[in-house]
Parts: sequence; structure tokens; C-alpha cells
Amino acid sequence: MDLQHFQQMIAAGEPLRGEEMIAFMREQSDNTRRLLFDLNNSYHTPEEIVALFSRITDSEVHESFRMFPPFYTDFGKNIHVGKNVFINSCCQFQDQGGIFIGDGALIGHSVVLATLNHGLTPEDRQNLYHAPIRIGKGVWIGAHATILAGVTIGDDAVIAAGAVVNKDVPTGAVVGGVPAKHIRNIDKDEKQ
Repeated sequence: MDLQHFQQMIAAGEPLRGEEMIAFMREQSDNTRRLLFDLNNSYHTPEEIVALFSRITDSEVHESFRMFPPFYTDFGKNIHVGKNVFINSCCQFQDQGGIFIGDGALIGHSVVLATLNHGLTPEDRQNLYHAPIRIGKGVWIGAHATILAGVTIGDDAVIAAGAVVNKDVPTGAVVGGVPAKHIRNIDKDEKQ
């Protein structure tokens, strides 16, 4: 198993199962944790954080990216961020299924993005099923929100603090609660 084969399996929607897959995911997790220890355990300039996050994601991250560590992920190689993205401290990304964050998104403290689920029945529980999370441009996700596998959040939407989002969120909507429900739409002309 290598990263390219893994990415092909993810793109094809194949479940993640078997000893070879488990060994690969553990190896990738170990490699990512080494980088996270560096990121999370000493001061880094914004430029150093961009460089470290580029290594964690194995892709070039734009210089406008900002993050307040600590940050946690168990894979890292399937996180994709646009320009001017801000991730606040203590976020946890389970990204094997793919996390796509649009330009100008703001992600609050302790947000969880989870792209994996275990099988429901006991005989299927060791198998992992995945679906990507897609976060549109200009989205604001409040502190302690959880976004579940397969959710797409439309551009300029707002996710209230503490929300658990298990369904797609339309462009310009405000959602909150457990599970998250539509609260209202954002009027582009309104002021705080």
C-alpha cells in the first residue's frame, strides 16, 4: 500500500479494511504525529506554520494560511486548504476521507471534522467507511462544532458554536444545534 493507491481507493469510495490498510494507516499516522509534535510543542512564526502544515498535508499551502496551534490530525495527507484560511487552536481533523476548505474560511476553537465511520454491525465494526467534507468559501465554523462525513457547507454559511452538522448546509445559511438545524439566512447587507 502506498499513498497513491490509498488516494485511488478513497476516490473510488472503497471501504478501508484489511491488515494491509490498517498497517498503512498506522504508519501514516506515526509520520504525521512526528510533524504535529514539532508544530504543537514550540513557538513557530506564521511562515514556519505554513511550511509545517505543507509538510503535514504533503501539498503546498498558500502563504496567507494562518493557524493557532495546537492542531491534531491522524492522517494529514487528505486536507486541502484554499487561500486566507484560518484554523484556530485545538482543532481535530480526521481527514482520510478528504477535507476541502475554501478560500477565506474561518474555523473556530476545538472544531472536529470527521470523515470516517465504523461499520454499524458488530461483524462490520472494524471496517471504516469514508466520505469527504467540503467547506465553501467564506464559511465561519464556530467553536466546538462537529462536522460529520459527507457534509458539504455552502459558501458564506455560518455554523453556530457547538453544532453537530450531519446534513449539507446551503449557501448563506446559519445553522446550529444538535443535530444542526436551519436558523436563518444571512442578509448580505446586514451589520452586526
